[in-house]
Amino acid sequence: MFLVLKVIISYGFLVICVLLSVAIVTLMEQKIIGASQVRIGPNVVGYWGLLQPFADAVKLFFKEGLIPLMSFNLMIYFISPAVMLLLALLFWVLYPYITGGMDYKLGVLWFLCISGLGVYPILSGGWVSNCKYSLLGSLRSVAQMISYEVSLLLILLSMIWCFNTYDLLLIMKSQMYIWAGIMFMPLMMVWLVSSLAETNRSPYDFSEGESELVSGFNTEYSAGGFTLIFMSEYSNILFMSLLFVMLFFSSEFNWFSVMKGMLVMYLFVWVRTSYPRYRYDKLMYLAWKKFLPFILMSFIFFFLLS
Repeated sequence: MFLVLKVIISYGFLVICVLLSVAIVTLMEQKIIGASQVRIGPNVVGYWGLLQPFADAVKLFFKEGLIPLMSFNLMIYFISPAVMLLLALLFWVLYPYITGGMDYKLGVLWFLCISGLGVYPILSGGWVSNCKYSLLGSLRSVAQMISYEVSLLLILLSMIWCFNTYDLLLIMKSQMYIWAGIMFMPLMMVWLVSSLAETNRSPYDFSEGESELVSGFNTEYSAGGFTLIFMSEYSNILFMSLLFVMLFFSSEFNWFSVMKGMLVMYLFVWVRTSYPRYRYDKLMYLAWKKFLPFILMSFIFFFLLS
């Protein structure tokens, strides 16, 4: 009973930290984009704009929510954003606690299962909205996420084959003498690009392409529903940044690993400020005609090498 209570407290504290980190990351993104585009970022609410994310959250949660009267199913419409946030938080079960957390021997499989489920709330939210822009945005997002999940899966298979484990902690310990980012340098670069596409970030943010799809699959969402979708997206970005460090640039998990994860998060924002949105047909061409053959050849190479 004590162990169960300890696990609940540990992961409850982790959820609070993740949600607070989402607020800080949104502020960091606004500051970086404002500086890169030579314009004023948030600087009014609180000292240096530090309270701006919390003011935005309060404003959004207290706004009147719009209910689409032509929706196919209002229950699914309201549940979809909550399911998105739940799946985003379930990723963090893999956070490597020294004490108080659960020891996942099949952590890589857990990551693949949860990332595969992530397309369902997007598809259901876009479909039940009964809006052509929402439906088109959800279909494009699902096709994009499935395409780049294949790349992530094959990269993980190459690493699993070489390290002979599904445990993220053992994968980190195997990098004691040389980082996997050096051994798997080409695959690491493909993983980074695929992570941008998997989390719907620029220049691959086709699920929310304002210039083509109004706002993508979340066109009919406002107030609290939009906030939950927004929080789930940034929670996924935080986890993918941390997972990138755990897979390629860390031999043990400590505060230095967290700092490296923040640098990767900064890189995500930097890419958004630097590159325009890609074209959708080129995005799919990149996944199936470029990345997939390269990763398959790399997998065969590591298979023969090991």
